[in-house]
Amino acid sequence: MSAPTNVSADKPVKRPTRLFLCGDVMTGRGIDQILRQPCDPVLHENGARSALDYLHLAEDANGPIPRGVGPSYVWGSALEELDRMRPDLRIINLETSITRSVNYEPKGINYRMSPENADCLKAADIDCCVLGNNHVLDWGCAGLLDTLDTLDHLQIKAAGAGRSLAGAGAPAVLEASGGGRVLVFSFASVSSGVPRDWEVTAAAPGVNLLSHISKADAVRIAEEIVGKRRVGDLVVVSVHWGPNWGYEILEQQRRFAHTLIDKADVSVVHGHSSHHPKAIEVYRNRLILYGCGDFLNDYEGIGGYEEYRDDLVLMYFADFDPGSREMCGLEMVPLQIRRFQLARPTTDDIRWMQRTLNQKYADFELSVTLRKDGHFVLSWTRDPPAMSMGSAKDTTDL
Repeated sequence: MSAPTNVSADKPVKRPTRLFLCGDVMTGRGIDQILRQPCDPVLHENGARSALDYLHLAEDANGPIPRGVGPSYVWGSALEELDRMRPDLRIINLETSITRSVNYEPKGINYRMSPENADCLKAADIDCCVLGNNHVLDWGCAGLLDTLDTLDHLQIKAAGAGRSLAGAGAPAVLEASGGGRVLVFSFASVSSGVPRDWEVTAAAPGVNLLSHISKADAVRIAEEIVGKRRVGDLVVVSVHWGPNWGYEILEQQRRFAHTLIDKADVSVVHGHSSHHPKAIEVYRNRLILYGCGDFLNDYEGIGGYEEYRDDLVLMYFADFDPGSREMCGLEMVPLQIRRFQLARPTTDDIRWMQRTLNQKYADFELSVTLRKDGHFVLSWTRDPPAMSMGSAKDTTDL
């Protein structure tokens, strides 16, 4: 990926701002058990009473998994790619409560990892964890507060959940290594299974909840963004939305994403919740990820939905022009979850993923090519450069 070339010779060329993005990172339950200081493995699920059950399922599927591993183990080959690609910032959806709380929510599935094992996030130099999702309160408000305290201790920014209304709604403000700020806003949608009583209130901690995915919601969010951004800020809006399975892109999701871009000059709509990668769209040279897919989990050996190949995951490396904040390149790195670690897929698996992505991307006039280094490179027809954006009230309605 290269920077735009239409820059006059008498001005220094600013390199693009590169973001690493991925989908759900679930380092709890079975994964927590192989790290050095796990929680009590007790679970409250209909089908499993111990987190060790998931460890045994994975071992039955793919072979022995070591115990007491160091914090970098789970990232495996992803660390090599992060070192190679050198993103300015690393943003993940952390779908795990970091706590030893025993006050579980009776919702059937509860993810947690011990605060002592959260150094695995530092092992990958994560800059921001979005918390607007349907698992961050799996162990109650105490679990959420522990999560916030642990991330603060690790100096990792968080967005999408908080101790107060202001805290849950505030963006994470990140400083890119090449200069400039990146604002990350995070929202959880009830369409992804977030209980409505998890919404943050004036009296209780909680998540930044969206009851609907509508144009009206997008207009309101756009006005909030315009009120908080500075000139030159690059904005990411991260949304946990929709079901776990299926490739359908809902029209209300498209309207929501387009409105954020039209009215608030958002550079990335970072969608997640699906357990497998879904289609993406490039709209006005901005990136819309409708479903990043899972990135880390303990689902190996669990039957059902095999046709989606949720063991195959993607790293997204997106480059943005620092002046226009438009995307100027996207590379995606395919990996595979195997033995609770990210590994290189086989050539056949990579080719399957390329075919599947191109089938889903065709509706948006996009395609990916496979390079010799195993990276997918996105091709799209670039729109003319956008006019500079004013306030939300200045932009033309859809």
